[in-house]
Amino acid sequence: MKQLLVILIGLSLISCQQKQEASLLTIDVSDDIVIPKHYIISKTNEDIIIDGNAEETSWENAKFTDKFIDIEGVKTPKFDTQVKMLWDEKYLYVYAELEEPHIWGNLKQRDTIIYYNNDFEVFLDPSNDGINYGEIELNALNTVWDLYLNKPYRIGGKANFEWNLNDLKSAVQIHGTLNNPNDIDSLWTVEMAIPLKPLIGLKNAPKTIPKEGEQWRINFSRVQWNHDVINGKYYRKKEDGKYLREYNWVWSNQKVINMHEPEKWGFLQFTEQTTSDGIKFIEDEDLEIKQTAFALFRKTRYGDLKTLLENDLGFSQNLEVTYSEEKTVNAIFYKTNFGFEYKLENEHSTYIINQEGTLRKL
Repeated sequence: MKQLLVILIGLSLISCQQKQEASLLTIDVSDDIVIPKHYIISKTNEDIIIDGNAEETSWENAKFTDKFIDIEGVKTPKFDTQVKMLWDEKYLYVYAELEEPHIWGNLKQRDTIIYYNNDFEVFLDPSNDGINYGEIELNALNTVWDLYLNKPYRIGGKANFEWNLNDLKSAVQIHGTLNNPNDIDSLWTVEMAIPLKPLIGLKNAPKTIPKEGEQWRINFSRVQWNHDVINGKYYRKKEDGKYLREYNWVWSNQKVINMHEPEKWGFLQFTEQTTSDGIKFIEDEDLEIKQTAFALFRKTRYGDLKTLLENDLGFSQNLEVTYSEEKTVNAIFYKTNFGFEYKLENEHSTYIINQEGTLRKL
């Protein structure tokens, strides 16, 4: 009898173990992970004249970013785009060169929707937390649209068009002719002096000018339209009465046609040196686990893990998550009163991310 009881207990333990193993969900998010690019921005002690030419010595010494890629990271853009940056205690300076055989624009009123023209865009998140960030768009006529988002559109963010960078300076230079379809142009350049004070206002404490090694998040986008020429004027191209889709070219890969996934933006690291030579980028040892957390958030709120939300309050699910070749992390999904949470652990850190995309370290 005793032997039978031992056998039954053993079988019960095996059965429980099999159930536990069966409850483990394995998932691969490696195609959803982005490792953002980075740029080390040097400090200038020159007076930068905003004229679209970038002829100062500081500009000559500043390095260009890599050429822009397609926003989904698949296609190669038709035309090249590159950016370089500087800063001082009042401004963050941006200079961009946009290769373009047909330079045109017709939007002239500030804070209109500039991406209905070919445009250049800057996205800035000084706190690196994916909320309270600024956006600047500018066309070849130097018409500006500056706006603020309290959080990304995907979680109900609202764009505030009345957020104006009143001290913003910008200039455009046309290498060719503007709005003339009878010739071939070469490129247009954008130069900006973005005031630091309102950007610092978006920071979490301390609200101070950048310090050595401080990192913000930044990305750049270029919207490009196919065009028609009608009665000597440029228009966005239509087929069957509908505008053709625009091209979106970016500096740091987004992998989807959506600039408002700020966790994928590049890193902007400040140095107080006048050159970035010899300055090392400060790597985040937890970057991959953070990006894995955001991938789980996106898949659960909008993707193929949305079925987890159909479970009852208090439901939990263990996951083994592959985020790169032969690299995995353990995660637990929890159904909560507000939506969901994931807890992720690796050998040195534990993170929680919720249904709002709010990430915190325990």
